[in-house]
Amino acid sequence: MAVALGLSAAAVPVALLAAFPAVAQEQSDSSGTLQLGTVEVVATTPLSGTGIDADKVPGSVTIIGADQFDRLNSFAVTDGLFQYTPSANTSDVQGNAFFQDFRYRGFAASPLQGTPQGIAVYQNGIRLNEGFGDTVNWDLIPEVAISRAEVFSNNPAFGLNALGGAVSIQMKNGFNYHGFEGSIQGGSFGQIGGNIQYGGEKDGFGVYIAADAVHSDGWRLQSPSDLARFYGDLGWKNDKTEVHLVASAATTNLGVVGPTPVEMLNQNWNSIYTWPQTTNNDMGLIALNGRHDLTDTWQLQGNLYARKFSQSHVDGNDADLEACSNKWNPGVGNTKMCLEEDQFTGPPGGGNPVTNPSYAAFRSQMVLYDQNGNTIPFTALGPNQLYGVINRTWTDTTTYGGSVQATNTDKLLGHDNYFVVGGSVDSSQINFRSNTELGITNTNTLEVVGLGKYLHNIPDYSLPEQYQVFYLPVDLNASATYYGLYATNAFDMTDRATLTVGARLNIAQISMQDATGTSPQLNGDYTFARINPLVGLTYKLTPEATLYGGYSESNRAPTPLELNCADPNRPCLLENSLVADPPLEQVVSHTYEVGLRGNGMLFGGKVNWKLGVYRVDSDNDIISLASQQTGYGYFTNVPATRRQGFEAEMQYVNGPWKFYANYAYLNATYQFTGYLASPNNPYAVDEQVLVTPGDTIPGIPAQTLKFGLDYMVTPKWKVGGDVIAVSSQYYVGDDANQAPMLPGYWVANIHTSYQVTDNIQVFGYINNLFNAKYATYGTFFDTEYLGLNNPQMQSPGQPFSAYAGLKATF
Repeated sequence: MAVALGLSAAAVPVALLAAFPAVAQEQSDSSGTLQLGTVEVVATTPLSGTGIDADKVPGSVTIIGADQFDRLNSFAVTDGLFQYTPSANTSDVQGNAFFQDFRYRGFAASPLQGTPQGIAVYQNGIRLNEGFGDTVNWDLIPEVAISRAEVFSNNPAFGLNALGGAVSIQMKNGFNYHGFEGSIQGGSFGQIGGNIQYGGEKDGFGVYIAADAVHSDGWRLQSPSDLARFYGDLGWKNDKTEVHLVASAATTNLGVVGPTPVEMLNQNWNSIYTWPQTTNNDMGLIALNGRHDLTDTWQLQGNLYARKFSQSHVDGNDADLEACSNKWNPGVGNTKMCLEEDQFTGPPGGGNPVTNPSYAAFRSQMVLYDQNGNTIPFTALGPNQLYGVINRTWTDTTTYGGSVQATNTDKLLGHDNYFVVGGSVDSSQINFRSNTELGITNTNTLEVVGLGKYLHNIPDYSLPEQYQVFYLPVDLNASATYYGLYATNAFDMTDRATLTVGARLNIAQISMQDATGTSPQLNGDYTFARINPLVGLTYKLTPEATLYGGYSESNRAPTPLELNCADPNRPCLLENSLVADPPLEQVVSHTYEVGLRGNGMLFGGKVNWKLGVYRVDSDNDIISLASQQTGYGYFTNVPATRRQGFEAEMQYVNGPWKFYANYAYLNATYQFTGYLASPNNPYAVDEQVLVTPGDTIPGIPAQTLKFGLDYMVTPKWKVGGDVIAVSSQYYVGDDANQAPMLPGYWVANIHTSYQVTDNIQVFGYINNLFNAKYATYGTFFDTEYLGLNNPQMQSPGQPFSAYAGLKATF
């Protein structure tokens, strides 16, 4: 269901300012969901420290409390982050609620390898961006154990990857959560799950434990998911010291079936392309963190942690395989299997791959051998069969890290002052392996069944090394060590004006070593370093309204994954094999923003509101592009991109009514002229499109509107709902903005709960009440494999689904 969001971005601030007069300062709502007229303290660095009044932060900050996460009854952390954060959206590339991207101001924190990352994510001060590709595995975070999440705009103190902003998640402990709670729920698509949590303190000791588990068959075919997660915290504190020992573990098995050709979706909305596609994640974490008040104005804080992460991925794909023709082996054709070759006519000068080494025929005459060195013969396929491949990857990462931070609140020149200095180190040891197995694809079910023979491209004649890039097994050892040193200072120049200045030094050292001994081109050592500044000012126009503005810079270094997958002549399967590449430059973002925020009274109720405009200019932005070899791609730097927009947010409470709304307009564009690869785009010329300044970056909707309402019908019965509206976006690969757009959509969700007794509650909710058919992601594919006509493919969103549950609280 499409929606046209035509609201003028320029008109919104005027309307909201007129609607939200700041009349009087109010106390917070008893539920804790809204904090009106109180001092909201946030940490502007990865470690929480003593915190600072959020009103003194010269940038946008969104605070999402445990009650707001709980309201959605979701096991997915990204649902709450998306729902309540302006300028946030999710991109469900893989068609799985637990495997979604979180995008903020056009930058991504994604679990999908191959997605350039631009958001730094921390849990209790521990960096969650994985060492290999900076991915963020949201499925490993137990939503039930979250105390609060803070979403910041660009702030260099959060280190690498904070190009567009940072997410800081604080977990519960025995000092801030008391009691026992357990719930169980189930409903559509075979979903059943539950969680428990307990917290308490006595004689200075606190304990908190939480666990959840869920199974879902998935709303698409062949997309089941199973998650089991645990979080525990043992704490001790006295008047000056607080220490926590934390343990966390998770295992998840996710069916991630990806986008489907629109021609197939038109026949069956639940249909999928090739499968199996599964991702298994296992994580274990142990951490020690604490703080100590050295004096009344000096506090020391730090943490140490060790984290083990393992991922295995299985991906059934189409394959450009055929019988070798007589074209290159007269008299021998149809006796060997080759990569597709007939459409290649050769370079100037003629010849063939044997006589002309410069012949760009990396698909031609690549004879396939089994693991014993025997030629794989071409065999006739059945009427419903095509050749396919099963790609497998294994990533094992062990990370050790620590950070230390000192906070001082001494007055400076007789004025209040908040000074923070700190440093961190995160060191990851990584092993990445991959291989490819020949298979047969059933064109009726699209299942790829492996034949048990690994493919090696060992040709029967010598090809230039740069063409031997497909189906190679990979075994890569890598290390990524990130150092950070930062300092920020917020100085109250007057009782209304606060000046913030700061900077962070980031150093990234990356080393890679081929473990097979046969691919020395993978070896490499890289070092990236940069100092990023921050300056900003806040000014209280009235006791209830604050003006803020600031400028900041952040950077991110290319990851080991990107550094070994950056050559268009040597593309890699982004979830699979790696090849050697030219070096990539680090990305640097420059953020300018200004805004207003405040609170007051409106029609007898309490209101919080925020308005803001921003611009983020990025130099040497890293993007991923598709290769003409099906399923392959590569990373590249582009000279300049820009993301700019407007965002507004409000929360309102009046008696039994609670209402929230947020709106965002985002204009994400390229700021250069050049050609980008787009081999499956029907509007491409020679498999490329010409990008010019002002062309919209694909995959990013321009407008999002989210609002929700809760009403207490009686003191025990609550009803509520939410509406999400998202405008159209360009298909990924349509960088020149020539093809029809992926339609916008809107969905409505409703929920209700009834307090049967003081301890027992029943609840229910419906997602996508009107069963809208929509997609959050679209791209292009090679139609030749199945003989289809339309190269567009989409990942369909969740259809109508209903759930009910029971919650016990003591």
